[in-house]
Amino acid sequence: MVRRCAWAGNMPEMILYHDGEWGVPLYDDNKIFEMLSLEGAQAGLSWATILKRREGYRVAFDKFDISKISKYKESKVKSLIQDNRIIRNQAKIRSTINNAKRVLDAKKEFGSFNNYVWDFVDHKPIINKFKSSSQCPSTTPISDSMTLDLKKRGFTFVGSTICYAFMQSIGMVNDHSTDCFRYNEL
Repeated sequence: MVRRCAWAGNMPEMILYHDGEWGVPLYDDNKIFEMLSLEGAQAGLSWATILKRREGYRVAFDKFDISKISKYKESKVKSLIQDNRIIRNQAKIRSTINNAKRVLDAKKEFGSFNNYVWDFVDHKPIINKFKSSSQCPSTTPISDSMTLDLKKRGFTFVGSTICYAFMQSIGMVNDHSTDCFRYNEL
């Protein structure tokens, strides 16, 4: 029997995400932006809810093309608010558009968004050694620092809990439990 982190449960989308993506270092700016956007959309909801809508998000938000999203007009916001493939929260939708603009600013300053975010961990994943998912923190001093810097740059929906989940999702942190089959693979 394959041992996984307890949070993966038995829902196919969660297992697929756990086994193939969570904790895998990611360096593509659009994919990193996608994860930041989805983590922000998840605020107050379960990750399973977001994963079920992920393909809808990709269609609705032009495959998370940062440049395209940064140019969305009010008419696009109104259509997104009516789009039942995504969480139709106006503040979260506007946040994704705003954050796309902020990502472009970061790219100008750092050469890429991935250079900017990975700098918080000196461009090397942090490998934790938690025996169970329950030991995993929801925030860390690094996620606190990332939050402060993102907010200073005008990003929204980037609280410390969101930032830590984001760091886990793009592999800046390996928080697979030590008995999970993915722990040693990463």
